Amino acid sequence: MAFDGGRLAPGAARDWCGTMPVHRRLLDTEPGYARAREEIETFTFGAAREEPPPLGLVTIPTVVHVVWSRPEHNIGDDQVATQIEALNRDFRRRNDDVSLVPPVWAAVAADADVEFALVDVTRTRTSVASFDTDDAVKSARTGGADAVSTDTTLNLWVCQLGGGLLGYAQFPGGPPETDGVVCTYTAFGSTGTAAAPFDLGRTSTHEVGHWLNLRHIWGDDGDGCGGDDFVADTPNQAGPNYGRPAYPKVSCDNAPHGDMFVNYMDYTDDAAMVMFTQGQAARMAATLRGPRSGLLAAAATP
Repeated sequence: MAFDGGRLAPGAARDWCGTMPVHRRLLDTEPGYARAREEIETFTFGAAREEPPPLGLVTIPTVVHVVWSRPEHNIGDDQVATQIEALNRDFRRRNDDVSLVPPVWAAVAADADVEFALVDVTRTRTSVASFDTDDAVKSARTGGADAVSTDTTLNLWVCQLGGGLLGYAQFPGGPPETDGVVCTYTAFGSTGTAAAPFDLGRTSTHEVGHWLNLRHIWGDDGDGCGGDDFVADTPNQAGPNYGRPAYPKVSCDNAPHGDMFVNYMDYTDDAAMVMFTQGQAARMAATLRGPRSGLLAAAATP
């Protein structure tokens, strides 16, 4: 993909994240999903009002499923390790490039107090050349690999995704057998097949944010100004940013500081997204207290 000055170049794909199409599909096809999502948001808003005490550090057991049809898709353990390292840096605000955050937002750049512990890597050879957002990669019956203990484990699938997609996630409240995150093999980790400008492991950071109930920072209303990511400390924003924008990038009514394009939940290059906010960290903590509370039990088990 080619980008220039924070604007999408002609002919480049606009949506490299498939989370919202998956969300809309589940709303249409999965009985109980809409109700579950409503209950989750009610719980999350209530938790935000109550300001409960911090959870402390939560370590999430993580299984990586490598699903491959060509040798280059079968990424090595070292590449998997770089992805886990990237997740831990980003979610703990230990990434050196957090220094790129404009001073106006430095105080809200957050340590989410979440870490990831790799417990297994599975490898599945498949006859499927390329996967889509239909969750086929998540089932052995359709050429993928079955999920493992999704109530207590983050399942992360790596494969060849088609259609220009870098990744997608399932929000809390969906079917347990498809719960987790999918990333294409060229946007996973920071070595091996990882290719610029998506070679710092931040596709997974973005998608795990969705898995912990974060929305895109612009609120998924196209290019309007009425969308909401349900987080108070992220500025209103018209639509996604691409590439490496220059500060300030103003849209909607957010002058003088503009869009928070340095946020992991935007669409910028890996080198430009460097932070979660305190509000996003609180929303993820509410998710861990509520719909993903099984992860707390797993983290507490020696």
